[in-house]
Amino acid sequence: MTSAPATNKSSLLTYFQVAPLTLVLALFFVVPVGLVIIVSFLRYQMLVGIVPQFTLKNYADLLSNPTTWILYLSTIKFMLIVLLITFVLGFWISYFLVFHVRNVLTAIGLFLLCTVPFWTSTIIRMISWRPILGREGLINSGLQAAGIIDQPFDWLLFSDFSVVVTYVHLFTLFMIVPIFNSMARIDKSLLEAAIDAGATRWGVVWNVVLPLSKTGIALGALFVVTLVMGDFFVVTVMSGGLSGSATSGIFNDLQFLNYPRAAANAVILLIIVLLIAASIFRLVDVRKELVR
Repeated sequence: MTSAPATNKSSLLTYFQVAPLTLVLALFFVVPVGLVIIVSFLRYQMLVGIVPQFTLKNYADLLSNPTTWILYLSTIKFMLIVLLITFVLGFWISYFLVFHVRNVLTAIGLFLLCTVPFWTSTIIRMISWRPILGREGLINSGLQAAGIIDQPFDWLLFSDFSVVVTYVHLFTLFMIVPIFNSMARIDKSLLEAAIDAGATRWGVVWNVVLPLSKTGIALGALFVVTLVMGDFFVVTVMSGGLSGSATSGIFNDLQFLNYPRAAANAVILLIIVLLIAASIFRLVDVRKELVR
């Protein structure tokens, strides 16, 4: 007879526990995104601003503009290149820390060493590449002093190369952390059993370590994709304005106070990121990583 009141009490307690997180998500995610979506369907008039009139012109102008496609293709290009490089670095660094460093404290210490660059500002870490990649930077000066080149390389700085280098430097840790976390949970006896069964070391990595690390890889890929797709500052500064990104178009619209067009561009970018995230979730059940 007392089970029903107890069940209701437990349900109310659950709702109270979830309420703060729901409120935070509603205030800081649902409401802002909803406002951006609403503004994206409003009309903009020069010297007047936002006109409360429903229109699809913002989306039509963006999707019919070749510049929009160029910016999005540039963003996707940077995302794919950085994703590939950070995956290779993140996987092998994590593999070394987990399976080749015998002392746990040493592995943790080396792992924490990877976080040292994050003790400084992102802007400082980005700008620090300028004296390294510039015409009179460390790389060009070293190559000229060694007699390898006669003239300094111009493509090291203010190019797509410098953008990719900076992205990799800034975001590799976001790939290392989840992969390291997944690999650390792998039972090392599985590797020994695979070797005893005749598998080579590459076979062990391909057939044992890689499949058991896929949740960490998926989470790392999700972090890198969202960070690169949403970045504006690195592309602008490190390319010297020679390259662009989707967020560059948003920034340009904001400078002209064309908020409806900027909002429409933001909605398109959000849809693309969500589609990429959905593809990752379909390939790998990321939720298993959160409950393990």
